[in-house]
Amino acid sequence: MKTIASTLIISLLFLSGCGDKAQNKQASAPPTSLKTSAVEKQDFTIYNTYSTSIQGIQNVEIWPKVSGFVQNIYVEEGQQVKRGQLLFKLETQTLSQDAEAAKAAVNVAQVEVDKLVPLVQKGIISNVQLETAKARLAQAKSNYNSIAANIGYSNIVSPANGYIGEIPYKVGALVSSNMGAPLTVVSDISSVRAYFSMNEKELLQMKSQMASKGNPMGTETSPEVELVMVNGETYPTKGRIAMVNNIINPTTGSVTLRADFDNPEQLLSSGSTGTIKVPYTYTNVWVVPQFVTIDQQGTKMVFALDNDNTVHTKPITIVAMTDTEFIVSDGLEGVSTLVSEGVSKLRDGQTINPIQ
Repeated sequence: MKTIASTLIISLLFLSGCGDKAQNKQASAPPTSLKTSAVEKQDFTIYNTYSTSIQGIQNVEIWPKVSGFVQNIYVEEGQQVKRGQLLFKLETQTLSQDAEAAKAAVNVAQVEVDKLVPLVQKGIISNVQLETAKARLAQAKSNYNSIAANIGYSNIVSPANGYIGEIPYKVGALVSSNMGAPLTVVSDISSVRAYFSMNEKELLQMKSQMASKGNPMGTETSPEVELVMVNGETYPTKGRIAMVNNIINPTTGSVTLRADFDNPEQLLSSGSTGTIKVPYTYTNVWVVPQFVTIDQQGTKMVFALDNDNTVHTKPITIVAMTDTEFIVSDGLEGVSTLVSEGVSKLRDGQTINPIQ
């Protein structure tokens, strides 16, 4: 029995000694070295993005005013044209014959008037006959002028500067004003209009920012915007919001806006798509990387570093975010340094060795 008791006592003393050594080892372990970063208030601009469809400043459909066969086409698809330039000529043989007949009717009516004038002056006939003849002359002239105008309409000119689109009707095709497609479309892309939509909250945010700067929303004071083209590159010239439809769509809760861009190199085409980037600047805020935060029961927290190198959690209020950062409006008052690595394994009150 004495031997067993002695053995137990020796074992307990050995285990106690091992525990003391472990505690002493833990107590003497150096603090974990972790990277930290300075944080301070600043003004920070983020960009809200919106899908956009692009249209030329003018897209004019060319329709014939009279029916006829296409006699000549003077332009090619994609060609640049000037306002007033001849594009198409329709066949006018039938109209020319009608014009000759109408001209002859005018001459006959004119002869009748000329014959009756002296007779009325001499009192041989009544003035009623002369007025009737004059009415027939006016009607004949009106008929002739109408036919002559239709002949003029057979020469179809461009109403604007721009580029010719597709020409679906070729020489010999019969065209009219009620056909299914226009003769062509003239697109003026010297500048373009990018249409996009934003929700009511975003519109109010943008208007509030403009008002806070003393610049209510308007053509001259609207914010500059950027255009990301379909190839992912940013268009080299910034545009400006030129139109806001202030009637909110009750179904979608959104409004339509238009941004105008100069297009001197014709890099942008009518019908293209892209992305509009609208800036919004937050003033006097903190900007922290998303990876320095932790989530505790739905609240975002950061680890702030005190003067004695201990860390404490701080709840933060996030007002916006980018792909990699949070914009913080409250929670970091009096904080100058945050722990920027290993935050998932930290605990409140822990001492660390900060590394810049």
